[in-house]
Amino acid sequence: MPRKLPEKGSRSAASSLRSQDPHLAREREKYPEPLPSREFILECVETAGIPVEIEDLQVKLDILPEEEESFSRRLRAMEREGQLMRNRRNALCIPAKLDLIKARVEGHPDGFGFAIPEDLSGDFFLGPKEMHKALHGDIVLVRAGAVDKRGRREGFITEVLERANNRLIARLHSEHGVMFAVAENRRISQDILVAPGQNMGAETGQVVMIELLTQPSKNAEPIAKVVEIVGNYADPGMEVEIALRKHALPHAFPPEALKLAEKLPKKVENRDLEGRVDVRTLPLVTIDGETAKDFDDAVFCEAEGKGFRLMVAIADVSHYVKPADALDQEAYNRGNSVYFPRRVIPMLPEELSNGLCSLNPLVDRLCMVCEMSVSQAGEINRYRFYPAIMHSKARLTYTEVAGLLTAKSQMVPEERKEILPHLKMLDKVYRAFFKARALRGAIDFATTETQMLFDDQGKISEVVPVIRNDAHRIIEECMLAANVCASDFLAAHKHATLYRIHPGPTPEKLEVVRQFLGEVGLHLGGGTEPKARDYAEVIHKIQDRPDRDLLQTVLLRSLQQARYSPENLGHFGLAYEAYAHFTSPIRRYPDLLVHRAIRAVLAGATYAPGSSAGSWVDIGNHCSATERRADEATRDVEQWLKAWFMQDHINQEYEGTVSAVTHFGLFVSLDHIHVEGLVHISELGKDYFHHDPTRHQLLGERSGKRWRLGDRMWIKVVRVDLETTKIDFAPIEAPPDSASAEKPKKPRARRAPAKKKEPLNG
Repeated sequence: MPRKLPEKGSRSAASSLRSQDPHLAREREKYPEPLPSREFILECVETAGIPVEIEDLQVKLDILPEEEESFSRRLRAMEREGQLMRNRRNALCIPAKLDLIKARVEGHPDGFGFAIPEDLSGDFFLGPKEMHKALHGDIVLVRAGAVDKRGRREGFITEVLERANNRLIARLHSEHGVMFAVAENRRISQDILVAPGQNMGAETGQVVMIELLTQPSKNAEPIAKVVEIVGNYADPGMEVEIALRKHALPHAFPPEALKLAEKLPKKVENRDLEGRVDVRTLPLVTIDGETAKDFDDAVFCEAEGKGFRLMVAIADVSHYVKPADALDQEAYNRGNSVYFPRRVIPMLPEELSNGLCSLNPLVDRLCMVCEMSVSQAGEINRYRFYPAIMHSKARLTYTEVAGLLTAKSQMVPEERKEILPHLKMLDKVYRAFFKARALRGAIDFATTETQMLFDDQGKISEVVPVIRNDAHRIIEECMLAANVCASDFLAAHKHATLYRIHPGPTPEKLEVVRQFLGEVGLHLGGGTEPKARDYAEVIHKIQDRPDRDLLQTVLLRSLQQARYSPENLGHFGLAYEAYAHFTSPIRRYPDLLVHRAIRAVLAGATYAPGSSAGSWVDIGNHCSATERRADEATRDVEQWLKAWFMQDHINQEYEGTVSAVTHFGLFVSLDHIHVEGLVHISELGKDYFHHDPTRHQLLGERSGKRWRLGDRMWIKVVRVDLETTKIDFAPIEAPPDSASAEKPKKPRARRAPAKKKEPLNG
């Protein structure tokens, strides 16, 4: 007998149950015709104790015919989020009752994968058969299986809740007349069939964007069509084009954002000067790398009593980019600028990033000034923020400033003599800050950054270390000081913002690092909650040790990753109680938000991000994710370029340092050319080598041969695979005369655009 549903517009007595929904008031605030809340629907299904037919649930909750479509949409949304699922009889079930766990799939290039539960209760191993049902990134329901021979909990995918991949960057292949695509993301190991006649004329070997027509299932391969021909694999710049699409980096500004940028004035207008302090007469200057085009900070320093008056002027992006407009929405989507070798993907259109907002020399620009009174001991006694108009007196480079500070007076160019005294004052305030940094106990890891040089064909010709000079350190300390003032200002006024937080080591990592240090006669103080000072003391002790690089690497890897959060947890590495990013609003969205918050406080108001961006927590998570996305994309590009470079070095011999130890071998970073490759465990000799992650070593069972992080090794380049960007080494005996080992020539070459002075992950 068919179930009788309520007639249109009528309510039965069952509505009394619906009125018992504890979240009814909340639903009424959000919707004019509120449905039962998700929580109440779950309660009803769970109370039933058995799978519930949808029609029975509609009757129970008195769903009217005109509400059925909206109610169905709510149920489908709950299914997508793993709150409910349907069985084969189309009845609604509670996944937990079926012992199902919601998880994210993480694929492996070798065909297997893992299901990562939302509650981080422990990963499930997914064999190749299970990975045939889903792709990397998909959200699934997993049923727990037995523990396999290797001690891994096996998982079985029962349902795919959400597909993560609709479009993919891939390379076309053909076998026996069948065309298929191999995704550039190696975590997607399944071959994807290209539907007949859906290749847009693309040829085998070309790089294309594909759109999935059919997702993989237990019994079917994924099927796709080509929607864009990106180009040939070896085309100049293809590595960047691939990375942009592989990591879904927004790289084309939407028309709305471009139109808005075009409407902005080309120069500062008189109406913009209202309420601003005029600092155009001060000799503010920018100091950046040779290839920089977006100048978002200028500095000036003079004596003030026994101390210093330091001014850090930052581009006032918030004056032009308004909350929720097209420029703001795209800046939020991008999160930050991305700096590839030879190419920059800016957060803002060039009209702003290189033009109106950039503190270019000899033109008026709007800025937000942080003016500080600094003691000789490097302490900030007072500070204030105010909007201003400035006029940069010079565009200087790090190299030029370092030369001016050490040059004899007669060697200083005439056009720089006027600003030289102020540069010397900047040098003095930097040294005061540096002393305070040491007293504060900030960690100062001695890491080597590298830069790629390119030939006229656009291919990498050399990888060279970036030499930091005092000019780099001047700007770094000035930016740190301004960032600290920004965080202190907003915290003092109890205004919400995004802090740049860097939590201390987790208990697990702390235990591992202490165990390792104890084996080499060192001790990390601080008990269960060490401070940056405790790390700094260990680093100071190991400066003259031959295993310094090893110990420093172990210390560095014990720390957590910095991220953005509205909760002020302090910055462990810099030893600051509060820290925020204020100095780069042209290239980082969090800095733009900090500027808006400061402007609001100065105006006696409160700034709150628009609802479309979510809460402060949501924005912090998003910006942290876009930062990681940028890092992964640039790492991919650099690795591909290095693999291309190493094609010409096969069979050549080099000395290097073991930079990582894994269960499958050693990664070795080569001297002079600064390229990293893998010595597979099978190349280490006829022995069983066992991986000890605590000691960062591989130990031979029979020979007792031990390879550790930081060990020196001679290798031969034996293989380069451009498609996987893998560079393989084989160990060799050190040559009798080590000096005879090849050191590559240093041809004249063009430099890649350098990243800004304040790294994204700082």
